[in-house]
Amino acid sequence: MPQGAAPHLIAAAIGQKLGRPVPLHEIGLADADPAPEVGLAFPRDVGQAVRSATELYRLDLAGRRTGGGIWQSLAGSFAVSAYATPASRWLITPADSSVAREVSPAEGSGAPLKVGHSDVQKLREAAEDARRWDSKYGGGDWRSSMVPECLRVEAAPLLLGSYSDEVGRALFGASAELTRLAGWMAFDTGQQEAAQRYYIQALRLARAAADVPLGGYVLASMSLQATYRGFGDEGVDLAQAALERNRGLATARTMSFFRLVEARAHARAGDAVAAGAALKAAESWLERARPGDSDPTWLGFYSYDRFAADAAECYRDLKAPRQVRRFTEQALSKPTEEFVRSHGLRLVVSAVAELESGNLDAACEQGVRAVEVAGRISSARTTEYVKDLLHRLEPYGDEPRVVELRERARPLLVTPA
Repeated sequence: MPQGAAPHLIAAAIGQKLGRPVPLHEIGLADADPAPEVGLAFPRDVGQAVRSATELYRLDLAGRRTGGGIWQSLAGSFAVSAYATPASRWLITPADSSVAREVSPAEGSGAPLKVGHSDVQKLREAAEDARRWDSKYGGGDWRSSMVPECLRVEAAPLLLGSYSDEVGRALFGASAELTRLAGWMAFDTGQQEAAQRYYIQALRLARAAADVPLGGYVLASMSLQATYRGFGDEGVDLAQAALERNRGLATARTMSFFRLVEARAHARAGDAVAAGAALKAAESWLERARPGDSDPTWLGFYSYDRFAADAAECYRDLKAPRQVRRFTEQALSKPTEEFVRSHGLRLVVSAVAELESGNLDAACEQGVRAVEVAGRISSARTTEYVKDLLHRLEPYGDEPRVVELRERARPLLVTPA
């Protein structure tokens, strides 16, 4: 009985020939392991790490060809405890001693693929494009969905090729960026199980790249997912892991973002004192940042506007509407077409703050604006924010303004993100 990704790859191959999805039970593999371990391993050996990542890339392809059946079979299997081993291994050894790889002709079907810096640059450009698509159109947009395909078609053959230690470090770093993006987009579309697996593999690839700030960024992404799923304490641990290894290494802006993520987790855990201290530290780090700093390209989204937006969400979780309004006004002071999803989320947070302050008219006004923005992107996370706002408005259900808002939101709520 084949195990792991094999049953799903077999079903995908048969389904491709038949031109329709083929469930596992139709080919006698219903009892096969539904690949629960794929993507969750954090191997110590670099070669095994490459195999772990590329197996995940193939599994995701099979999932999309069979209508997402793999991720559906794993739905609800997100376990924050799965982050414990990756985080601890990364803290103990944040870089591999060597990642050089030589492939003999006998290992492949032809001449070994020799990887160069130009190959790596293509992956970095793909990551840069994907970041823009994600911010502007949401993780569920067709442009964003090209990231897993890029990992399978472009990154995987390179990872399995031959490269020097120098080129290999760069290759692992670019692959880690793309893999983290695939996780972030899965997170944004509500596929928590896929997101978790991509994050773990991204962290392992960042370790092979010897890129400690990037590893910290992956841990921060894990923290945000854990926090969003209601695991505030674990979110704190993951954010602090990112901070601990980056002391003296990361730029001021990067450290500010890590402290901001820590604040989000403290707030979700209900610790107002710790959240306030983390926010103060995040703001202090941000004030130290200078235009000439060597900030990583993946941090281009982070500015004072983003700090203010997340601070507002912290105070929303801590039920401090006055603070929410103060920071939300700053966050919304510069609406932009570049970060459309963030703008929509900020509008919802602003609406909640207005509602908790007793301003129903203002809450509905902001809610209408948020629904308009949410309708332009494909983001399950944004839709969930809108649903939360409508839930909070239920006591005012007969109010004409609330009825109007609910009607405007109806197409958004019945359309899959």
